[in-house]
Amino acid sequence: MLEDTTLVLGGGGLWGVAWMTGLIMGLEESGVDVRRPRAVIGTSAGSVTGAHLTSGLTTQELFDRQVLPHKQARQDAPDAGNQAKALGLLAKPFSDPNERLAAICDLALEATTIPWTQRRADIVERLSLASDEWPSTPLTITAVDVDTRKLQTFDASSGVNLLDAIAASCAVPGVWPIAPIGTRRYIDGGVWRTAENAHLAAGAPSVLIVSPFGGAQAARIGGNSALNSDVAALRAGGARVALITANQASLAALSVGGALDPVTRKPGAEAGRIQGRKEAADLKAALS
Repeated sequence: MLEDTTLVLGGGGLWGVAWMTGLIMGLEESGVDVRRPRAVIGTSAGSVTGAHLTSGLTTQELFDRQVLPHKQARQDAPDAGNQAKALGLLAKPFSDPNERLAAICDLALEATTIPWTQRRADIVERLSLASDEWPSTPLTITAVDVDTRKLQTFDASSGVNLLDAIAASCAVPGVWPIAPIGTRRYIDGGVWRTAENAHLAAGAPSVLIVSPFGGAQAARIGGNSALNSDVAALRAGGARVALITANQASLAALSVGGALDPVTRKPGAEAGRIQGRKEAADLKAALS
């Protein structure tokens, strides 16, 4: 169904990976297969989900990795103090987006975190991919250069290892270490302007945006204007666009520890699966 659709997968931590995996499972069970898109754009949690979807792993295998304890990758929760400080800054309103990004990059540069080598090893274990080669389906992964504060994209032609690109995209500022690639340093691609970077799908005839936190952001700040602007621009360019955000039942799967807490994986995936079954009919109508 989605052969001409670019799939945009946004950030959302461990919970976001689990929720998106469950959502895709529920959609598939209801007759909507999103495993063969035209292209995939992944940011942060979306880079992990995108790599999984374009691998040879089945949807059932991916879902089991989220809900079955003996198949879950080892994952430690981040330092609570670092996480609280980072989330506080990310939620803080800024009138100037450049000032916001500067503050986020400064936090990343100043924070004391686990060593980069340990973090990269954790990412590799968590992904458990059979290969570190880029998939045949076009996959774009985003990160932010912490020194230039510019959005960077990685793909099969960039000369960057797939696992390094994912680790960079998942480098939550102030929580996980800055990711070094070559002579540059990168942090989470979801801090640049939106958690989805859906503007990168410009030119695609059809776009499906899966945003774990898009609905929650809209409710909290009275409208997620940056994401809404991207959706409007894509539609103005002639694309059919569908947007799926986590519903209240899925958001309820979040624990006190937040989206980076490993305990959110099972309830997040299960809630996403239920939501996927409910979203299937509307998604078919939106993209047909």
